[in-house]
Amino acid sequence: MTYTDLWAPLDWPGFGGVTLVALLFLCVTALLAGAVDAIVGGGGLLQLPAMLLVNPGGAVVHSLATSKMVGLVGTSAAAVTFARKTPLDWKAVGQMAATTFPASVGGAAVASALPKSVLNTVVLCALVIVGLYTWRKPEFGVDEDRRFGRRGELIAMTVGGAAIGFWDGLGPPGTGSFLVFLLVGVIGYAFLRASAVAKVVNIAANLGALVFFIPAGKVLWGLGGAMAVCNLVGGVLGASLAMKRGSTFVRKVFLVVVSGLVISVTWKLSLA
Repeated sequence: MTYTDLWAPLDWPGFGGVTLVALLFLCVTALLAGAVDAIVGGGGLLQLPAMLLVNPGGAVVHSLATSKMVGLVGTSAAAVTFARKTPLDWKAVGQMAATTFPASVGGAAVASALPKSVLNTVVLCALVIVGLYTWRKPEFGVDEDRRFGRRGELIAMTVGGAAIGFWDGLGPPGTGSFLVFLLVGVIGYAFLRASAVAKVVNIAANLGALVFFIPAGKVLWGLGGAMAVCNLVGGVLGASLAMKRGSTFVRKVFLVVVSGLVISVTWKLSLA
């Protein structure tokens, strides 16, 4: 293989004409994104911009659809890893995921009717509030502080899951971070358990988006498969690291991810 071959578009089916260098770049990014996403959400902050930079298939929709497919695999692996060692209330988690799925589908259906600049402004304000609140309370989410009885938790998780699922369908960033903050700030989970629950709920959100993308033929299955393997490895490593280091570590990563999201959204607004 020559140096020129590294930069030549691949003619492999389902890879969107990316070069070998671009494929390697996307696979490394997918691994890192899987690790970050498993710990506290926000892996899309790395993965989606990388895909948009390479632009496989020549259209943004291919990046969006393929990224959802990759995220589904990595998130599922992280969820299994968490579930093996972190006790979860599966009834509550199941109800939350069950409302997130149709809400995500509904959000995707109305996404085109709302200006992206408005959505980005709202998410920026919300992220700043979330970040400042977490930063100013060092004890926040380190230990569990459950605020509701059984019935109250089910209601709060169901309603919150539906709201964030709808938000995810609309397309703005920060869904994973908002899920974690909901579970910590409203329900009273520690960050570690909140991350575990968020992984399961994120599976439902990704499935909701793929209901639209797969029938439309927008997923690049070859590229997505290669990236999904890397994302899966990153997801397992990230979940294992989170369980080993505990909620204090997860809280620190959460603050880093939220800060990155604030910078990303601010940059998008400056270009609008």
